[in-house]
Amino acid sequence: MNQTSRKAVVLLSGGLDSATVLAMARAQGFDCYALSLDYGQRHHAELAAAGRVAGALGASEHKVLPLSLDVIGGSALTDRSIDVPEAGGKGIPVTYVPARNTVFLALALGWAEVLGATDLFVGVNAVDYSGYPDCRPAFIEAFERLANLATKAGVEGRKFEVHAPLIEMSKAEIIQAGTELGVDYALTVSCYQADEEGIACSVCDSCRLRAEGFRAAGVTDPTRYRA
Repeated sequence: MNQTSRKAVVLLSGGLDSATVLAMARAQGFDCYALSLDYGQRHHAELAAAGRVAGALGASEHKVLPLSLDVIGGSALTDRSIDVPEAGGKGIPVTYVPARNTVFLALALGWAEVLGATDLFVGVNAVDYSGYPDCRPAFIEAFERLANLATKAGVEGRKFEVHAPLIEMSKAEIIQAGTELGVDYALTVSCYQADEEGIACSVCDSCRLRAEGFRAAGVTDPTRYRA
């Protein structure tokens, strides 16, 4: 099977990073199947953005899977009684969603096995990020080992690979790479507490990292911020 005919499952949140990863996967010749999770997050603007991005970047299929992580809570993104912080701080922030990337990648792995795909793409980043433990290279390496141990396909010798092409890139480098690949960042939503029209708060950690990234990249920021 040649590169241009290989299927890949791409986790697509609707944010800047995952849109860039989808563009990268497409540029490598993968037939991309985009997976978004409706996990009980504060807003659905990012899911609407994911649909726009999947269409614009030519995903073969886009699934939105319901997953009620808000039932267990434990994060400012899934429990409205916990305020989203408006300034950076030390340690792992309250916007960390317990086990989120582990669960998301497991679901992507399941769909990949059904599709006959062995490539998973995820937009985790260990440089300009919020300190989440499931965004580190060690986590990606461990999950890839798990994928090859815990699946019929893996046991039968079809090696899974988890691609995290952004993991060592700065936010500015990500934006520059995506711009070169034709990503329209106006379609994306990164804000932790955007309104349902996708207008960003401008003060949360995700907004701060995004705005700083555009400034450092020398690219006009198309984000719609609340006044």
